[in-house]
Amino acid sequence: MKVIFLQDVKGKGSKGETKDVSEGYARNFLLKKNLAVEATKNNLKQLEKQKQKEAEQAQAEVDEAKALKERLEDMTIELKAKAGEGGRLFGSVTSKQIAQELKSYDIKIDKRKIELGEPIRQLGYTNIPVKLHPKVTATMEVHVSEQ
Repeated sequence: MKVIFLQDVKGKGSKGETKDVSEGYARNFLLKKNLAVEATKNNLKQLEKQKQKEAEQAQAEVDEAKALKERLEDMTIELKAKAGEGGRLFGSVTSKQIAQELKSYDIKIDKRKIELGEPIRQLGYTNIPVKLHPKVTATMEVHVSEQ
């Protein structure tokens, strides 16, 4: 019997996949527990529409991330910190502080998406990569000046 999996079933199939399984297994386990539906013409059309909708949604997310990338790359974030001799900061500038500063520009980015290898400990300009989407990474400029 041909079925369309609604959820991942270990060792049998993953969500959205169409497979042939034994009729007893399909009727007594998969269909009863709503893990799969029978692969009729109607259900196959519905699956195709759902896959198309998911693809459009994924493309919209990528487009939105690209627009945000352009916006981030055009701006410079200004941060002030106390510094000693030679431009060394007493503390450091972390990704959390950068994320908070971005909120003032109405840009909400999680601090974990800001890929700051180690905190900024020097005055001046620093380029920081920001992972907006698995396919989109922006490079943002941060300027740390003396308070």
